[in-house]
Amino acid sequence: MEHEGPAASVPREERRRFLARISAFGTLLSGVMAGTVPLVAFLSPVLRKPVTKAWTRVVDDVNNVEVGVPFKVDFVEAVDDAWVQSRALRSVWLYTEDAVEFRAMSGVCTHLGCSVGFDAEKQQFHCPCHHGLFDMKTGAVLGGPPPRGLDTLPVKVENGEVHIQYQTFRAGIDAKVEV
Repeated sequence: MEHEGPAASVPREERRRFLARISAFGTLLSGVMAGTVPLVAFLSPVLRKPVTKAWTRVVDDVNNVEVGVPFKVDFVEAVDDAWVQSRALRSVWLYTEDAVEFRAMSGVCTHLGCSVGFDAEKQQFHCPCHHGLFDMKTGAVLGGPPPRGLDTLPVKVENGEVHIQYQTFRAGIDAKVEV
């Protein structure tokens, strides 16, 4: 007994071909959907706009600066990590011999990232974690395990104000590599 109706009028070969095409299309669509996310993640650094580094004012008036002695400046910086924005406390050491040209050095030891302090009696920077010692004028390593001197930062003086571009660098390596 044969069935009558629309299904009976379509030959089996055509139904199989139709189902094969639908399956192939579904497989292709699934592959495209599954591959889109990794492809976008792979290409996102290329498509991202370059980040411009902001200048941060750290000294309001160069006339109020003590010459010949490093001084520490702490400031708060907004940090964007993907979609999370937070605030971070940053520290830099500034040094000048004439209140015209300044040298800005990171307040972070290049050995393991501890905060450095200034020993006024010995006229040098000292890291309390592993006793790294740095020159007060240049930030060069004087002793201990740090692989390089204190990281210098771009600095400019405009209208009697000192501005820096803060950067973070990898600790524990000889090369100065920005993070």
